[in-house]
Amino acid sequence: MRAVVQRVKRCSVSICGRAHSETGTGLLVFLGIGMSDTEDDAAYLADKILNLRVFPDDEGKMNLSVLDTRGDLMLVSQFTLLADCSKGRRPSFAAAADPVVAEPLYLSMAKQLESSGLKVRTGKFGEPMDVSLDNWGPVTLVINTPSGV
Repeated sequence: MRAVVQRVKRCSVSICGRAHSETGTGLLVFLGIGMSDTEDDAAYLADKILNLRVFPDDEGKMNLSVLDTRGDLMLVSQFTLLADCSKGRRPSFAAAADPVVAEPLYLSMAKQLESSGLKVRTGKFGEPMDVSLDNWGPVTLVINTPSGV
């Protein structure tokens, strides 16, 4: 699995021009799921995201997690994170999991994040989405599970 995590002041997802979900200050997580990813990968990544110290403490240092700040989370599936652009000009998505495999792992990740008690919103798996955000910092991190992608 690969996640792109952005610290945001707010974010929202629209589908077909209609508001779908929105959050306030917290983290926006774009999630790419690979063919060999498992529930263990989802658990690892959920724990990592919840405990990343990317929010400022009283001294302005990045010492607090989204759990510490009781921030919001937005989870958006994005298979394009697994693109291989090494050959030619058209990305290959061969490393991305089939939707039949990827969607349950995406939903599992959402449930694991929700188990923290934080407000968790999602996009809609497999749908074209418009994502709006105010990136705070900006702070953007890429996290791969130990098995890599």
